[in-house]
Amino acid sequence: MMQQVYSYLFAVVPMIAWVVSGCLKFAINSIRHGKKAREHIGNGGFPSTHTSVVSSVTMLIGFAAGWDSPMFGLGVAVTMIVVIDATGVRRAVGENSRWINVLSSRTPGGEAAKLREKQGHSRIEIAGGLAVGTLVAWIASLGVQ
Repeated sequence: MMQQVYSYLFAVVPMIAWVVSGCLKFAINSIRHGKKAREHIGNGGFPSTHTSVVSSVTMLIGFAAGWDSPMFGLGVAVTMIVVIDATGVRRAVGENSRWINVLSSRTPGGEAAKLREKQGHSRIEIAGGLAVGTLVAWIASLGVQ
């Protein structure tokens, strides 16, 4: 029975990390932006939910199968891709959106684009996502040892 519960943990832990990270992000946005917190729901912000989700399962693999397991190595590679995407590609998309918004607002007779500018993450936001993912995985791993 424990083996069945344990195997489902790898699918459930990322969902738990997603909820924890999302609730934490909303709480932080509520403190920072008050009633406008709902406007900040989505990509970007502290902590990185994408990083929380992928790092939670990667760290759970490390806790459960060992830090030298091939699956943990694969998880690290996928986590790195997510982090690189969040800090590079998605951040660049946000910067491009900002400039498109500025340029479209200056176009005579045109309507402003109003693209979402917060897409990527800073290193601190990524670190927060890694911390949330690691904490969720560690707590989950305590129940199966």
